[in-house]
Amino acid sequence: MTAEYKVIGDVAVITMSNPPVNGLGLATRVGITNGLTQANSDAAVKSIIITGAGNAFSGGADINEFGSPKAIQEPNLLSVIRACENSAKPVLAAVHSVAMGGGLELALGCHYRMAAPGCKVALPEVKLGLIPGAGGTQRLPRVLGVEPALNMIVSGEPINSEMLAMLPGQKLFDRMATSAESLAAEAMAYAKELAAQHADGSALPLVRNLPCKHPQGDAYFQFARNMVKGMAKNYPAPPKCVDAVEAATKKKFEDGMVFEREIFTNLMWTPECRALRHIFMADRAASKIPDVPSDTPKRNIASVAVIGAGTMGGGISMNFLNAGIPVKMLEMKQEALDRGVATIRKNYEAQVKKGKLKQDKYEQRMALLTTTLSYDDIGSADLVIEAVFEEMGVKEAVFKKLDEVMKPGAILASNTSTLDVNQIASFTKRPEDVVGMHFFSPANVMKLLEVIRGAKTSKEVLATVMALGKKIKKTSVVSGVCDGFIGNRMIEQYSRQAGFLIEEGCTPAQVDKAVEKFGFAMGPFRMGDLAGNDIGWAIRKRRNVERPGMKYSKTADLLCEMGRFGQKTNAGWYDYQAGKRDAIPSALVVEMIEKHRAAEGITPRKISDEEIVQRLVFSLVNEAAHILEEGIASKASDIDMVYLTGYGFPIFRGGPMLYADQVGLFNVAEAMKRFAKNPRDDAAFWQPAPLLARLVADGKTFN
Repeated sequence: MTAEYKVIGDVAVITMSNPPVNGLGLATRVGITNGLTQANSDAAVKSIIITGAGNAFSGGADINEFGSPKAIQEPNLLSVIRACENSAKPVLAAVHSVAMGGGLELALGCHYRMAAPGCKVALPEVKLGLIPGAGGTQRLPRVLGVEPALNMIVSGEPINSEMLAMLPGQKLFDRMATSAESLAAEAMAYAKELAAQHADGSALPLVRNLPCKHPQGDAYFQFARNMVKGMAKNYPAPPKCVDAVEAATKKKFEDGMVFEREIFTNLMWTPECRALRHIFMADRAASKIPDVPSDTPKRNIASVAVIGAGTMGGGISMNFLNAGIPVKMLEMKQEALDRGVATIRKNYEAQVKKGKLKQDKYEQRMALLTTTLSYDDIGSADLVIEAVFEEMGVKEAVFKKLDEVMKPGAILASNTSTLDVNQIASFTKRPEDVVGMHFFSPANVMKLLEVIRGAKTSKEVLATVMALGKKIKKTSVVSGVCDGFIGNRMIEQYSRQAGFLIEEGCTPAQVDKAVEKFGFAMGPFRMGDLAGNDIGWAIRKRRNVERPGMKYSKTADLLCEMGRFGQKTNAGWYDYQAGKRDAIPSALVVEMIEKHRAAEGITPRKISDEEIVQRLVFSLVNEAAHILEEGIASKASDIDMVYLTGYGFPIFRGGPMLYADQVGLFNVAEAMKRFAKNPRDDAAFWQPAPLLARLVADGKTFN
């Protein structure tokens, strides 16, 4: 049983005990209802307290039961809440730490509520593409008022209990405890007081019986609907939150409950809800490595050294400064160090100016940063990350030096985005301590951290780096060693398709608009201009030596030969005005593309947005299937997390692998076969990867 029952004097205490957040799984729900029955059958019990063990009242649904029959098996949460309401003896919710989702809905079903200060209170279902489904939209407006309740439900963001207690006229909390530590004793005293108050059999208060109106009625809800639709155009749940709260003001309580449940059930089957639930689970699954147990020993990382004070080195350093970890930055020249420190200061000062960072926090972070021109000064660091030029000879010199100076047990990490981590590790006498930590630019902003596991990287080092990624608030995904790892290996195929599309008849703007309409943050040509087209040029030159048969459109090389490297030269696939990032279609580029087509004897054709999106997205999917087959990624959801957090894939579509699952893998494979017949494309690439072909044959999905 995951709910404990005990009687203290004349008070029955039901304590939810389902770590880590007392999720309302089936066993917990059974424990609560059994406890209520037992308490009501015991003449010695006069009142009942429901609370949570450990560091939560309840975080809501048990994520381990998502999508399983147990999630809806009786007693479901609606039945548990009904049992609280029907109790003949006063039921007091003693709320502390965390009361979210179903946990808050459970508290709303109790007769009385007492909260500890600092308790995070929320109905976060909208973040999973849902609305509250156990009365949250019907009860919260009755105790908080319509506007504060709707704001909470639509945002899904947690609010501290003491802030809510200050709202005029609120009835969410009948009493606030003095402190979290005194909650148990104060709740016990309050429960006895309530028992005396209702000893005469007087009716117990129910939230469902409270009035619920808004003075502006229809006008307010229309305003709210317009605001929400503008902010959440790709998500159906937020507007439905407005509909459900409006129903609380216009329908009888039970009719409002039926309406809420209908909306909840219908949303559960939308692609957006499935995508958001998938991301919720995938984010947690990313930290789980099949052959690295959760109890693997981890090294203490109390200090970090960063080699290189450029854009990447400075951004990487900021992650650790933000987490309170001292950083020593190394460069070869004082001017480079000065520039790097100045950039970090400028970034922090911009946050202070916007009110996102307090002045004292800024000063604390800068105090953790030191600099040096000598490798001898970094030897005591627990972790060193190199962020130097992406060339193997440069990496070799750095790692040989690090092998000399770093203390035993220090982790040696490379920020390489494409190079062979095994080869880098071979430059040292301790390859087990070498790992890739591929940050994405700007490193202080982007959520993704690709953790590259070398052939000899120890499990202890891997576990340490994954835990450290969590500490610096990154989504860390493990990748094996291959050219480009997960993200950049896939994006190369995406970029190749973009090139073929403009050869065949598209303009860069048409391709970008199609994929941005699909939901990408940025199309491939705008992305190339931002990153620097010379980077792709260097990779293609390397490919020409390593894989001379690999096919590319020549347009990207012609662009670079014109000196159009992107935003840094104010000219790339688009034209740019100095100091601005607006992409202006370029007549020069269109002319270059047309001349190239003529030289190649290509007659341009009209290409639909659907074909553009399918070729770009399915190229990611097919390459990802090869990556899974080779064991570079351990699961499809890891690939989704890479693309959602590092490459601007639309969140409401759940990542390329989930999107392919939702389209249907049979349909994806059939589209690939069509693309293979295109003489201007790469027929060999469009052969469905063996894993994809097997999944289609077996009627299975990636996730």
